[in-house]
This record gives sequence, C-alpha cells and structure tokens, in this order.
Amino acid sequence: IWIPEDAGNPLNWSASFKWTVTAIVALSCFATAFASSAFSGGIRELVYGFHASTELITAGVSLFVLGFALGPLVWAPLSETIGRQKVFFVTFACFSAFLAGCAGVNNIGSLLVLRFFAGSFGSSPFTNAGGVISDIFSAQERGRAITIFSLAPCLGPAIGPLVGGFLGENEGWRWVQGLLAIFAGVLWILGSLVVPETYAPVLLRRRAETLSKRTGMVYQTKFDAERGPVSAKQMVSTVLVRPWILLFTEPIVLLLSIYIAIIYGTLYLLFAAFPIVFQVHRGWSEGVGGLAFLGVAVGMFAAIGFSLYSHKWYTASAAKNGGFAPPESRLVIGMVGSIALPIGMFWFAWTNGPSVHWISPIMAGAPFGFGLTTVFLSVTNYLIDAYVIYAASVLAANTVLRSLFGAAFPLFTRYMYNRLGIHWASSIPAFLALACVPLPFFFYKFGARIRAKCKYAAAAEQAVKMFLAKAAATTVTEVGSNSGSEDDVDIEKTAEVKDPIELTRAKTNDTVKDTAAIYEAGPYDIDRVNTKNSVSGI
Repeated sequence: IWIPEDAGNPLNWSASFKWTVTAIVALSCFATAFASSAFSGGIRELVYGFHASTELITAGVSLFVLGFALGPLVWAPLSETIGRQKVFFVTFACFSAFLAGCAGVNNIGSLLVLRFFAGSFGSSPFTNAGGVISDIFSAQERGRAITIFSLAPCLGPAIGPLVGGFLGENEGWRWVQGLLAIFAGVLWILGSLVVPETYAPVLLRRRAETLSKRTGMVYQTKFDAERGPVSAKQMVSTVLVRPWILLFTEPIVLLLSIYIAIIYGTLYLLFAAFPIVFQVHRGWSEGVGGLAFLGVAVGMFAAIGFSLYSHKWYTASAAKNGGFAPPESRLVIGMVGSIALPIGMFWFAWTNGPSVHWISPIMAGAPFGFGLTTVFLSVTNYLIDAYVIYAASVLAANTVLRSLFGAAFPLFTRYMYNRLGIHWASSIPAFLALACVPLPFFFYKFGARIRAKCKYAAAAEQAVKMFLAKAAATTVTEVGSNSGSEDDVDIEKTAEVKDPIELTRAKTNDTVKDTAAIYEAGPYDIDRVNTKNSVSGI
C-alpha cells in the first residue's frame, strides 16, 4: 500500500501544486467548450464566403458537439489503461492540429469534418479532468475544487460567441479558428510539461514494474491481482454496452439525463437563436451580438458562489448521518436551479422582441445561466453518489445523451424561429424545462426508495455499506483479511452483474488501512490500493 506521506501519492502533493494542476485541466475544458461556440461568431461571414446555407454552417457547431458524445467512449477507458497524462498529450495535440487545419481549409466539407474530429479529440479533458481532481484532492477538499472547476466547461460556451463575434467581425473567421488553435496549443504545451500522471492504479502499476526489474521478483498491484486478466470482450461490454443498459433500465439515470440533455441542448440552441433575436431583428453586429451572452455568464458566476455557500448544507447533512450524507442531499441546489431555469427562459421568450428594451432579454440570461449551472452540478454529483462503483458508466451515458441534444438543437433552431416566431419558438424549451421542475424535488423525497428498487443503484449502495462496515471495524494500524465474507457474496447477488472490472471495485478483500477516510479520498476506486511492499521514492 502507499506508505505514510508517500511522495508518489498524488493526495500528498502540496496545495499549491494541486491548484496549479486544477487550473490547467480546468482551462483545457474551457478551451474545448470555448471552441464549440466561438465558431458561431463568424457564421455570417462563413455563409457568404462558402456560399452555403446558414443551417449547413451551423452544423459546424453541431458536429463539434457530436464529437463530445463519441470521444469519451474511447478516452475514458483508455485513460484507465495507459494513464491520464498520455491520453491528454496525444488528444490535445490532435485537437490543436485539427483547429489549425480549420483555419486553412478552402471548402465547407473539410471544415465540417475537421470540426467533428476537433470535438472528438478535444472532449478528452471533459472525461479526465474530473478524475484528475478526484485523484489529487481528498473529499473534504474536492467539493470546492470541483465546484470551481465546473465553471470552466459552463462558462466556455457563454464567452465563445462574444470573443468569436468581435474577432470574426474585425479579422475574419479564419482568425477565430487560428486563435482557438493557438490557445489549445499553449495549453497542450503547458499541460504536457506541468501536469504529471495522477491515476493511482497506473502509478502503482509503474511502481510494481520498477520493483520487478530491480529485484527480479514479480510484483503486481492489488487491483490487478484481484481483477485478473480482462478480455477485450469484457472491456467492450463495460465501456460501450453498460452506459446504455444503465440509461434505459435505471429510471434515475434516464430521467435526470433527459433533464440535463434538455437544458444543455437549450444552451446550444441559444447560439443559433441569439443571432436571430439580436442581429436579425435588432440589427446588431456580430461582435455586439455576442455581448448578449454576458447575462448567461453572470448567472453562471452567481451559481458557483451559491454552490460554494450551500456546501454547508451538505456538511450538515453529513453530520446528521454519521459523516456520510445521503446522495439526495446533493439535490438541494438543483431544486433552486430548476425553478430559476424556466423563469429565465420565459422571461427571454416574451421580452426578446425589438419593441422591448434590449437589456431585458439579456438580463433574462442570468437566471438561465444560474439554473443551468446549479442543476448540472447537482445532478452530476447526485448520480456519482448514487451509483459510486458505476459512476463512470452513468456519467458516460449522461454525456452521450446531452451531447446528442446539444448537437441536434441548433440544427432546427432557424426553422423553428421562422415558423413560430421569436416568442413561441423561445417558449418551447421553456415549457420543457418547466415540465422537468418536479424532478429534483421528486428524487429528493423518494430517491432513496427508488434506488432500493433499482438493480444497479441498490448494488452501489450495498457496496458502500459493505466498505464502510469493514472500515469501521479496523483501526489505522490494523490489517484485516476478509476474503470470502458474506458481504462479498451479497453485493454480487444484489448487482447480478458478471463484470470483473466493476465488481472487483466493490470488494475489499485485503488490506484496509484508514477507516472511512480512504473511501472518502477516492470514492470512484473503492479498492484504490496498491502494490505489495510499496517503497518510497519508486
């Protein structure tokens, strides 16, 4: 296991270095999200330059976001096999190259293809950044780190049209793509030089390999020893099939993923709607039209402040429940945000006409941005806490569905606005958000009962209870061997899933070294332990 104060353990890095790493991975997510929407700032020039329809040019946004749906299915399992650092190095280099290629193309077909691949490779930080933060921060520190980090992927789409609009208006759309490529390239160099590997199983596997070479004996990590060999079929089943099983068999995952997909799709719908509302109907230029997103950005900043303030509610809930808050406590801020969402959307829908002062529809973006961010944070944390050992698969399902909505919504926006008018067209997503308002309240009240009746959620809860029970029975210096216990059998019966990758994480068959704090330090890898005879400095 990791020895005390092990310098190789990312949890023991200095606070300043942890926050440096967090800043870089957050900026990487910001760069990808920023690139997704900055493209919309040059749509008018692209239409004239390539003699293409607005709908075809808008596909440049949709295809980029479609890449978000496909990329994580590859990058997530790959990062757990070869490490997060190598995946970032390769994918972000390709991301920068594809963006640079976008700046030099001479036909719309090549531009759309390059945008799709840029989105696919650029999505890797979305997959791995949360894992990096989980790797380097304990649970007590992680809450604030994730909240601050989450501002990056939310703020990027809101800032993109502003920068892209002014730059595209003054320097041309090629410079928009060039700026994105330069920004991504700088972050690629910075991340490659500064951010080391953080994923514990990979670090410990390297340590075991080093020990084997030095001593001539065979060393293996506990995780690899217990998991055993994993076939390609088993890996494909876990990575590609499991997310869809969870999405369509677990009502919690399905309903909350649809909710997130609707508001995420609405955000990208605005990238096509705002030019219609502010540029076509009010006569604003592309640059000034991008300023309309400032209201959304203000709401997002307010949401982060509110989330940090509300952390005390989660702490109080944990204190009342023996130090382990129920997953439903994560939904409190989402309940507030779910009400703010339709308020902002209806406000925008019925004040966006040229007869109403321009400040009103821009101000309407604030409650929308606030609601989007709080609901996104709330639902994501709830799904992680509710599914623990299946969190990666659940988040993959959520990411794929919301990315599909984000890719589809901009494509029909112009048709919808032309047919229905700016008021009723803007009201349709508002009505959808209004219909979803009861969801956080419903799961807050009945979530525990529903989880008990869902196969995967019940299995995850059983795994957590099993681990906490075993951890409570040990002391800091105690070494326990519990292989073959009834708890191990129960979790397999409860899960009824023959998956050696995820079931192994639910078992604690060997050393338990630090009460429940070990679980809190890395809930995504319950058996986040370790090599035999770990040696400091290796």
